[in-house]
Amino acid sequence: MATSKLKKLKQGLTETAKPVETMAGWMDRFLVYLRSECHLAENTIAAYGRDLQHFKEWLHGRCPTSLSISDLTDYIGWLKNISLAASSISRHIVSLRMFFKFLQLESAIKDNPAELLTTPKMWRRVPKVLSISQIDRFLESPRPYDLHWLRDRAILELMYATGCRVSEVCDMLIANVHLNEGYCLAEGKGSKQRMVPLGERAIEVISRYVDEYRPQLCTNRTPEATPWLIVSRTGQRLRREAVWELVKRYAARVGIDEEASPHTLRHSFATHLLAGGADLRLIQEMLGHASIQTTQIYTQVENSKLKKIHQEFHPRG
Repeated sequence: MATSKLKKLKQGLTETAKPVETMAGWMDRFLVYLRSECHLAENTIAAYGRDLQHFKEWLHGRCPTSLSISDLTDYIGWLKNISLAASSISRHIVSLRMFFKFLQLESAIKDNPAELLTTPKMWRRVPKVLSISQIDRFLESPRPYDLHWLRDRAILELMYATGCRVSEVCDMLIANVHLNEGYCLAEGKGSKQRMVPLGERAIEVISRYVDEYRPQLCTNRTPEATPWLIVSRTGQRLRREAVWELVKRYAARVGIDEEASPHTLRHSFATHLLAGGADLRLIQEMLGHASIQTTQIYTQVENSKLKKIHQEFHPRG
């Protein structure tokens, strides 16, 4: 009889004990927390999710609540071994700190070992920039025999004319594009809106796309259902991945595929403005940088060009 009571007691304790959380379970709860409590942008939440997928892969089924600073240091070493850049590793560390802070808030851990992680020394790589002649060839690469050539040319012109990020181009509302006045409104990180001028060439190409081709893509759809400037073949918001694909395709056509990405057009926009004498503060505003230090990277591009000219033409270069 005593043995039977002991078995029932053990069974009751097993049923009421809190199960060990898996990394997948903690990740799901963490992403909900970022969305509902921190009110972060979806792109930011997705970035945290991608970083933590690496962490989950490294864990191999272990529970994150049992890890020490030594374990996390091993994880950083693993990130280095898979050839991630210092900037990517730094971002992963930020994601870890945020994740373990969440575990603390949930009382899953007492101390936060991720707080002791140090980020690798960051270096600023000079961004890749296209020359004026390369830009001209690139922007004209969509031809009438391409299925969506007017839309695609409008995308390329818009990115180079404004320096907008690819997400800002995809999210841009047609109501925020003022072609007659020569400017558009871009919504950047933190939902901050900024005004960016449009040049004559960009206005001409975008106007033609809006008048001649966009209505075909939005057939049988109400204006309220298609508020975006750039739309897909079904009138939906064009995905960032689709813009990446078309940029790489047209870049390959003119022989600059190894150098070009949507961000290359942003870098080229800023560098060409700086070379033309634009004030760095104005470039900062147009790019939507929170800090002037971020914009100063483009002065490195100009300095590298000056050094090259000096070495080539100076008698003692």
